[in-house]
Amino acid sequence: MRLNEARRDLYRRLAREQGYKSRAAFKLIEANERYDFVSPGAKVVDFGAAPGGWTQVASELVGPQGFVVGVDRAPIRVKLPNVAALKMDVEDPGVPAKVLDLLKGRADVVLSDIAPTVTGVWELDQTRQVDLTLKVLDICGAVLKEGGSAFFKLFEGERSQDVRDRFRATFASVRVIKPAASRNASSELYYHCQGPKQRAP
Repeated sequence: MRLNEARRDLYRRLAREQGYKSRAAFKLIEANERYDFVSPGAKVVDFGAAPGGWTQVASELVGPQGFVVGVDRAPIRVKLPNVAALKMDVEDPGVPAKVLDLLKGRADVVLSDIAPTVTGVWELDQTRQVDLTLKVLDICGAVLKEGGSAFFKLFEGERSQDVRDRFRATFASVRVIKPAASRNASSELYYHCQGPKQRAP
C-alpha cells in the first residue's frame, strides 16, 4: 500500500473510531491546534458543512456556551444541543440573514470546506469551487465580526492567485496550511484568515 493510501485509510479509521462524520474533521483539528482560532464560547458558521465532520469538531471546541450553524444544500447529519443545521444553497441571498438570526449576532469564526459536486473535469471543478469560496468570502462581510477568523478550503489552480489576493485584501493576516489528513495528491490547500479589514455596518 502506498503511503498516501495508508494515510487516507488511517484518518478514515480514526474518524469511525472517534465518531466523526468524515476524516475531514482532522483537518480542522490540526489547523485549530496550530492557530487556535475556535475557542470555547465562540459563535461559528460552517459553510459546506455536510455530512458534518467540521460541525462536530466546532461543536466540541466551542462547548456548551458556544453555538455552531452548519450550512449546506445536503443534509447535515449532526444533532447536538449547540448546533443548528441550515439547509440552504450558499448562493441564496437569504443566507446571511438566516445565519445572523440563528447565531443571534455575528460569528466569531467562519469555516468553509465548500466544494461543488465533482464532475471529473478539473478545470470546471476548480472554477466552480473558486466561485463558491468567493461567495463565502463575500458573506463574511455580512456575518463575521470585527477581529474574527475564517478558515477556507481552496482548490489550487489557474484562479488561485486571484483568490489569495482577495483574502489578503479582506483580512489583515493570511496563512496557509496543508493538513496531514489532506491527501498528498490533492490540490486542496487551507487558508487561515484573521482580522477583517472592513465589515458591513
